[in-house]
Amino acid sequence: MEIIRSNFKSNLHKVYQAIEEADFFAIDGEFSGISDGPSVTALTSGFDTPEERYQKLKKHSMDFLLFQFGLCAFKYDHTDSKYITKSFNFYVFPKPFSRSSPDVKFVCQSSSIDFLASQGFDFNKVFCSGIPYLNQEEERHLREQFDEKRSQANGAGALAKCPVTIPEDQRKFIDQVIEKIENFLQNKEKKSLDLEPCTGFQRKLIYQTLSWKFPKGIHVETLETEKKERHIVISKVDEEERKRREQEKYAKEQEELNDAVGFSRVIHAIANSRKLVVGHNMLLDVMHTIHQFYCPLPADLNEFKEMTICVFPRLLDTKLMASTQPFKDIINNTSLAELEKRLKETPFDPPKVESAEGFPSYDTASEQLHEAGYDAYITGLCFISMANYLGSLLGPPKVCVSARSKLIEPFFNKLFLMRVMDIPYLNLEGPDLQPKRDHVLHVTFPKEWKTSDLYQLFSAFGNIQISWIDDTSAFVSLSQPEQVQIAVNTSKYAESYRIQTYAEYVGKKQEDNKQVKRKWTEDSWKEVDRKQPKVSSPCSHTNSKNIPALLVTAHVCFTVRTCLPHLLLPMCVSHFTATGMTGKRNLSPDPEEAGSEDKELEEISDSELEQIDSCADPFPEGRRKVKKLKRMKKELSLAGTVADSPAMLFEVPDTW
Repeated sequence: MEIIRSNFKSNLHKVYQAIEEADFFAIDGEFSGISDGPSVTALTSGFDTPEERYQKLKKHSMDFLLFQFGLCAFKYDHTDSKYITKSFNFYVFPKPFSRSSPDVKFVCQSSSIDFLASQGFDFNKVFCSGIPYLNQEEERHLREQFDEKRSQANGAGALAKCPVTIPEDQRKFIDQVIEKIENFLQNKEKKSLDLEPCTGFQRKLIYQTLSWKFPKGIHVETLETEKKERHIVISKVDEEERKRREQEKYAKEQEELNDAVGFSRVIHAIANSRKLVVGHNMLLDVMHTIHQFYCPLPADLNEFKEMTICVFPRLLDTKLMASTQPFKDIINNTSLAELEKRLKETPFDPPKVESAEGFPSYDTASEQLHEAGYDAYITGLCFISMANYLGSLLGPPKVCVSARSKLIEPFFNKLFLMRVMDIPYLNLEGPDLQPKRDHVLHVTFPKEWKTSDLYQLFSAFGNIQISWIDDTSAFVSLSQPEQVQIAVNTSKYAESYRIQTYAEYVGKKQEDNKQVKRKWTEDSWKEVDRKQPKVSSPCSHTNSKNIPALLVTAHVCFTVRTCLPHLLLPMCVSHFTATGMTGKRNLSPDPEEAGSEDKELEEISDSELEQIDSCADPFPEGRRKVKKLKRMKKELSLAGTVADSPAMLFEVPDTW
């Protein structure tokens, strides 16, 4: 169902009903861009830590607009053994509600706009008919403004009890208004008086003066002409009629303000439901949703995690699920379109699905990709197919796996990290993985260098992996950690490049951050040196084609070291393959698999989840939510781990 500004209000009850009845939801978003600075390749470096990835996305992606939101509600019909779906495709745009409401600024990325246009995206529906929205702080601010204006209009407080001080240059204007009103009140036939359009300051003086001068017998309101000119209308009323009109005016203002909150009400309803929310590669979707409809993202990753759990206590990423055993060995491509096709084939059993009455149905054969509602729909289908496949492996097999089954709990609140080689997900419920990167080097070099130059530099080390950071630095993963120190030692005499171990790179970065914080403490902000920490400057005139290979012992053969750890599951094992990149910023071929340890996944029981049910209330501010969850987490610290059960067959371990 397509929802725009004109039919949002009339269909909002259908959205609420779908949310209330659903077993789970699937969501998807379309954006005006991805990165306002570095290329997408640099934005998603293969050796980002979760903190670094979060900071990159927060800095370079949040100024874009989420302007289409797809929501598909799934409810299982036990009688007919089928899912009933209700799909919604919302066009969203931050149209200013009034002169005092936020005038949102956002950016667009030409490649993203061009891509969406090629897919038939209707931008007119966004800009002309998009549903408005307000975040919590904007809503609170506007409600306070309304209360203040209402207080002034009614002559509240001291303003109604004493004469108003009128500036000298406005006295003649106010005297003329008073004279007109006195003549109007003496005319028994005339019921209303329209004053001439005037400035906002003059209207305020009129309201304050009339509240004192004529406390009874008249009703004052501001109207807008077809030319958008605002003027005051005076009406003769008795006290009962005046109160009735004031109540009507207040109710209308509240209704208009609720309209301005707009699409945020849908997000609040999803959050308050506390139900499972499914997405595909959904980190950006979650970040934009919180940033746009709740509050600006916090600076700290841990705060973001806690805030996200407050808003969406149960998230599941189908891209991570498809990249994990037992799916890894039988699913070669985890892009949404290809995943949906693969899950229709053996050994999977596609679910029986039917659209609810009054809701248009999607035809997966037509592939309406990059319409958010359709993408949400097929994301939900993918989740059902994979969940049911897990059930088929049990003894006896389980035909339908519900959204609350323990079989899928290991995948809760872990969001896929795209292109990170050894940290496949962001863990919202605890510390992130910290893989051993003793085989990784940090290399700085002239801006003119290309991927081929790095391959030439490390040609004696056999198979390597390159992950670009920016135009003058990259991470290089060697096949054997024993050769790391050789590479570092031989680069000490190089003039055009510098090599350091990953540990040295991280240590220097942490030290630089400490020095910056110390500088802020000691000096005023104006005296802070904003320059980046200096490193050995590469010679810009160096001929990159004459780079000697690093010296190593002759006739030594190297094999590809296992860089990508895999899941250690009781049934089977898996590894995550980084998505290849094209052009100058290119990842080398996939490494082989290696083993790792596993730990039991911590869980929060349904009863404990009930304790934080109020966290998603749309009106408290986001920061208070975080503090509240921190207190609750202490109370939940004694919660036990997942008990041995069939669910443990598919655990996503905390150690890789």
